[in-house]
Parts: sequence; structure tokens; C-alpha cells
Amino acid sequence: MVIHKVLNNNVVIVLDEKKEEQVVTGRGLAYKKKVGDKLTEENITQVFKLAKNQTFNKVQELLKEIPVDIIEVVDDIVKLARVSLNKEINDSVYLSLMDHINGAIEREKQGIELKNILIWDIKRFFPEEYLVGKEGLKLVNEKLNRTLSKEEAGFITLHLVNAEMSDKFDNIYELTELMSQITNIVKYHFKVDINEQSVYFDRFSTHLKYFCYRILNQRTYNSKGDDDLFEMVKIKYGNEYECVTKISEYVKQRYKYKMPKEEQLYLMIHITKLINYEK
Repeated sequence: MVIHKVLNNNVVIVLDEKKEEQVVTGRGLAYKKKVGDKLTEENITQVFKLAKNQTFNKVQELLKEIPVDIIEVVDDIVKLARVSLNKEINDSVYLSLMDHINGAIEREKQGIELKNILIWDIKRFFPEEYLVGKEGLKLVNEKLNRTLSKEEAGFITLHLVNAEMSDKFDNIYELTELMSQITNIVKYHFKVDINEQSVYFDRFSTHLKYFCYRILNQRTYNSKGDDDLFEMVKIKYGNEYECVTKISEYVKQRYKYKMPKEEQLYLMIHITKLINYEK
């Protein structure tokens, strides 16, 4: 790898075979080096591409103050997430996590604790990611000798979930809130306490996550509708259909999103399985 731009002793920019910028980090990898010099492989910690909304100037501004210890612990967290979750995680998570953890440490030094109002929703909708978030927080506190609060596990989780959604969506907070609102509509309609540890709730949450993503991005389900099947399910599961109608009205009023029959059908099916389990 040949250095294209030097940000500091620990971070440089290189060009890949497509002449696109990549960020390379490593403890002291750019010490006494300049543009055009080759990098030594053993000094490299991370290599990642810039997201579409990340410009060189933004990256330079962000990374010039990030200590190398934070860069290294973020690499550990991302590696842990990729192995534990077995999901594709966008490289954008590196910069967002570095920025967040650096800010969290600065707030801790000032005695400021940021409350995570979504913590319970994060735990129930993204349990696997939350376990990684807790382990990530443990790594931060142990390796950086900090005492960041348990709230930070939730924030780390949100960054991981956002990275799972690739570069398609950048407001995981709104996504989580919408998931919570729809879940509450289901709970209140059927007057049940949902077992959030069940496999049925897990499947419901997975479907709900991508359904909410489509709402917030004003995208519809790309599938050829089956009107006969929809009418059959609608008649057989009338109570579930009433619930889906409430959800449909809610997203229409708040997000100007018109639910197609395909969306209603799949949501009815998942709600039916969830409620039958609760009964």
C-alpha cells in the first residue's frame, strides 16, 4: 500500500485498485512517513472504505483527535460483532464508533452521563447485537481503563444495528421508536403481555425492522400480490386484520405511507403466529 494522504501518525489514506480512498489505521504506521511511501503490513490495524456520506475532510477532522487506543478497541469490537453476529457490517461503523466512544470518554471526564431512553427497546428488538454491545463496553472499560456506564452498551448496539443496515439508513433511533410504537399497537389491541424472549417475537421483530425501514424510506414491498390469499387470511384472522388496519392508519397519518396488501398480509401472518404463541 502506498500512502496517498497522511492524517496523523496512526491514520493514512490510500487508494485502492479503483482509485477510491480507503482509510488505513495502525499504531505509529505513518511515523516519519510521507505521501508516496509504502506502508509496512505488520503495522496495519484496520483498512476500511469511506461511506458515501463520509468525505476526506470529515474523516480528517474526526480522526485527527482520536487516540490510537480507541482506534484499536473499536477494531476489536467490530471483529467481535462480525464473528458473533455472522452478519454483514458496513465499514462506516468504524468511524461512528470511534467518534461515539471518544465522546463518551470526554463526557465521563466531565462527569456527564448520557441517558439512553431507548435502552429497553434496544434490548428487546436487537438482543444479539445488545450482547455484543455489552461485550464491547467491557472491552472499552478494560482496555482503556474507563468506567463508562451500562447505558453505553445500548449506544454501541445502535451503531452496530445501523451498520447492519449498510449505508441505506442513517436514523436507527427513529427506526427503533417506530418498531416500539407498532409493537405497542399489537399489545394494546390484543391486551396481552408479549414474551419478548420467544422465537416468535424474534421473528416478528426481524420482519418489523425491515418493514419499518421501508416505511421510513418510503419504499414498498417488491412482490406480486395475491389478492385471493389476502382475502382468505383477512377473513380467517379478522382480529389480526383489525390490528393491521390500526397499524396501517398509524403509519399513513404519521409517515404518509400507504401499506400495500402484501405488507398487510405478511404482517398479519407474523402477528397471528406471535399472538397464538401468547395464548
